[in-house]
Amino acid sequence: MGYGVTFRVWGDYACFTRPELKVEKVSYDMMTASAAKGILESVYWKPAIRWIIDEIHVINEIKFTNVRRNEVSEVLKLSQVKGAMNRNVPLYIDAPGKRHQRASMILTDVEYVIRAHFELNLDKCGETDTKEKHYNIAVRRLKKGQYFSAPFLGTREFGANFELIEGEKDIPKSHLEGEKDLGYMLYDLDYKLSEDKKRSEVSPKYIRAILNDGILDFRKIRDEVAE
Repeated sequence: MGYGVTFRVWGDYACFTRPELKVEKVSYDMMTASAAKGILESVYWKPAIRWIIDEIHVINEIKFTNVRRNEVSEVLKLSQVKGAMNRNVPLYIDAPGKRHQRASMILTDVEYVIRAHFELNLDKCGETDTKEKHYNIAVRRLKKGQYFSAPFLGTREFGANFELIEGEKDIPKSHLEGEKDLGYMLYDLDYKLSEDKKRSEVSPKYIRAILNDGILDFRKIRDEVAE
């Protein structure tokens, strides 16, 4: 019995932000592996399992559009919230005074097919945690459109629709043909404790994203990333 899932994701807009561009947001040409993993975890997440992305199919043509949005330049800190609660005083951000207009280059009319599987985190498994159990729950939630938190396409304002694909013949064909080099793309963030074990250090991992007939196969490049 296989423990992989295949499902379709689509939406009107998406923004898979390039980390090297901080102020003006610019999206990658397609969904990243971490974004695909985030959608799966929003549908079904448990400490006992770890989702691994195998393939992402880019179904629609890659199209960009430019938008301008009003954003505020600061966020409320936890210490401010606790202080306001203790003193019983109003807490707010002066939006007119902190507002900035920023441009974003985002994707439009996106559709993807994601193929993934999971592995058990043995150190976090209980006696009742089995692959069959978690697989059946995940498939049932994907089939019914259930989720723990609303899935989104890169940023929370761009909600994602999803549905389970149960047969190979039901996988839509990509509109992209041949080989297409999308350049370097963020694959994942590796969190490790520092040598003094007092703080967490983040190390980004990048891949060379090359589509073949609209498909990015992570199984072929996973070993290279792990090196």
